[in-house]
Amino acid sequence: MRTELVVVGAGPAGLAAALAADARGVRVTVVDAADGPGGQFYRQPAAELNARRPQALHHQWRTWERLRDGLAASGVRLLTGHHVWTVTGGPDSFTVHALLGPGQDEPATVHADAVLLATGSHEHVLPFPGWTLPGVVTAGGAQAMLKGGLVVPGRVAVVAGTGPLLLPVATGLAAAGTRVSALVESAGPRQVARYARALAGKLPEGAGHAARLLRHRVRPLARHTVVRAHGDDRLTGVTVAALDADGHVRRGTGRHLPCDTLAVGHGLLPQTDLAEGLGCHLDGATVTVDAEQRTSAPGVWAAGEATGVGGAALALAEGHIAGRSAAARLRGTEPDPAGWAPAARTREALRTAAAALDAAFAPPAHWAAQVTDDTVVCRCEEVTAGAVREAADGLGAGDVRTVKLLTRAGMGWCQGRMCATAVAGLTGCHSDPPRRPLARPVPLGILAGTAPDRAAPDRTAPDRAAPDRAVSGRPVSASDRSPSEQASTGGLSSDRPPHGRLSRDQNPPEAFEEGSP
Repeated sequence: MRTELVVVGAGPAGLAAALAADARGVRVTVVDAADGPGGQFYRQPAAELNARRPQALHHQWRTWERLRDGLAASGVRLLTGHHVWTVTGGPDSFTVHALLGPGQDEPATVHADAVLLATGSHEHVLPFPGWTLPGVVTAGGAQAMLKGGLVVPGRVAVVAGTGPLLLPVATGLAAAGTRVSALVESAGPRQVARYARALAGKLPEGAGHAARLLRHRVRPLARHTVVRAHGDDRLTGVTVAALDADGHVRRGTGRHLPCDTLAVGHGLLPQTDLAEGLGCHLDGATVTVDAEQRTSAPGVWAAGEATGVGGAALALAEGHIAGRSAAARLRGTEPDPAGWAPAARTREALRTAAAALDAAFAPPAHWAAQVTDDTVVCRCEEVTAGAVREAADGLGAGDVRTVKLLTRAGMGWCQGRMCATAVAGLTGCHSDPPRRPLARPVPLGILAGTAPDRAAPDRTAPDRAAPDRAVSGRPVSASDRSPSEQASTGGLSSDRPPHGRLSRDQNPPEAFEEGSP
């Protein structure tokens, strides 16, 4: 399959970018791994569940309706059930490689003149004794079960960790009938108050969550942390304790909370594997972009949480800018920043707020002191904290990679996404984002059969615009495609009905509106 612009990821940033580019005459294909568009933020229940009020699970439903209706009226081609494992080529000819099928063992490719990465983020969870017990889930996992499956993970839950995600998870579970006995937040009011000015725009949303917590009688425990999860075959309760001003657990403050579910999270980390594979420059853990959302790799744009975690509204603004910029440059014209000035203002304000949230809700400084030597740190390879510490203290490992070679921590299915930061924290090693040539496990047969592609773009090569092309195509699902087309890409969804087409003399609704979430 050939397209002008391929967007990897059908969350808020990817959809906003696709609609902006489509509205300007560019032929756009969006690929995603899930069963439908929306990403984690706008995750929808399966149609077979016949959800009567799916809007009850979202607090920005009108924004989702605008995205959904815009996609239905556009010429954007949507490929669902595509798990992208790499993107090759450049600077004006790219190939997106993906896996299809229940076993992710069918190859698919999409060829494009430019790439826009909207790959989102993944959860950050720090280990503690008992965190591998059945009944302990990530905060985002609990939310995904509720939004996508209309099920709750248990009857009595504790929501714990740090960060703004804990609020909608706690209120969502409580509204669905789970008794949430406590929301355990390691940040304290004083810590958050330091950033009050930057977070002023977030106050109405926070106040709404606080009111719902009060309505459902959820007890907030600020400046507390989970020190242990209890149980034999599954979770039966947790011990929580207060933290002092330096982040140490205060002795004598532990208390036991019975529960059958612990939803825990310590924020989100950008998903940058595909960007790294294309040679995009990273600033710490985030993809570096310019004012147009262009990366350092010619022909590659990035938007949303891959460039910094900041929420759906920021992702929408960045996606809109990236889509307009890509459309202009694919047509060989210079983009006009005045056209996206409202989105740029929103982006600036929300990036400031995101930086404040990162600082206000940083994980406890001394979390590693509570991790016992028998605690499993790398779940894929069953490597304990004791083995990790021995690699550093006894065998002289001075970086995370050497610890990995000595212990196998990070060599499993997730390739260190879940454990790399924990290994760094336990050993005191600096944690650079690991370079992964493949974004997900790939069957050797598919890898061996992949034709050699052009190397990553020359960083000194000028950005070249692709020739104008006739625009065609309709949204399709994996089952729509002919066998020859099932060389496609990856992202977020499964089969969906075809959308209506919109002629080019009509203007589809765009995702970003000034002042919208």
